[in-house]
Parts: sequence; structure tokens; C-alpha cells
Amino acid sequence: MVTVRPARPSELRELADIGLAAWKKGITPLVSAEVAARIEKNNPFIPFLREQGANVLVAETKGGALAGIGASEHADNHISDIWVAPVHEGKGIGSALVKALEEQFRKRGFSEATIRVAADNRRALGLYLNLGYSETWRGFAHDPILDVTLESVALAKPLKA
Repeated sequence: MVTVRPARPSELRELADIGLAAWKKGITPLVSAEVAARIEKNNPFIPFLREQGANVLVAETKGGALAGIGASEHADNHISDIWVAPVHEGKGIGSALVKALEEQFRKRGFSEATIRVAADNRRALGLYLNLGYSETWRGFAHDPILDVTLESVALAKPLKA
């Protein structure tokens, strides 16, 4: 069983480590060694988590382990972040986070959820397609945090009231 709840300030370091570990597994193979080293050195999850605070959702396992984070950075209907600790992959953590964010979107009055993912991040792309998202755009986009251009896929899902 997975519980999804708002992040707590005391969890910042552990959540930043989860984000970085998930990023390393999913994104490091898509970028240069220089970009990977820069991201690892200056973990961008630390300032992100400080800024977003309780807006970040945390997935916690039945045993109380922190297993993943999810966010809608601009409090709109766009999922900006889903990061699952590699040790917890395949256990429904990503699905639980996406569903919790979709519920937030419904409560805000949105009829659609959107997300963007690196096209070569096949595991994440497969998750979103499996959860009912459909591709709406595919092309190359500059990632300002990575400072690289990657092939990206935008997806959307209608939300039922």
C-alpha cells in the first residue's frame, strides 16, 4: 500500500536524494558526462524542494519508507515532476503520485492533465501511456536545468469529474 501526502521540511535531504537517484537512472543515459556531473554536484532537487515545500507530494510505503515525489510546479494542470526511488520502481509509486496529482487538478477545476517526458525515457513514457495519457506533441525542446536539447513527448489525459 502506498500513501501520498504533502512533503515535510524535515524530509528535504532524503527527498532530494530520491529525486537525484531517480534522475540518474532515467536521465543520465540521455545526457553527456559533463551535464550529469554538473547535476550530481549541484543537486537541483534541493532548491526545488525548498521552493515548492508542501506543494510537493510524497509517496510513502506501508513501512514508512519515502519512495517518490511528484509535483505540479506552477499549481496548474501540468505534472512537472514524478521521481521514484529506483529501489521502489514497479511497486505502484509513480502511478499513485500521478493519480494524486490528477485529483488535485480535478479539485482545481481542470478537465485535463498534461505531462512532458524525454522521448528516450521509455520507462516513464510507458507509465504515462499505461495510465491513459495520449501523445499530443513530439519534438526537440531545450531543458533549462540541464541546459541541453532533448527529444521530448508531451502527453495529455482527460480528467473525469
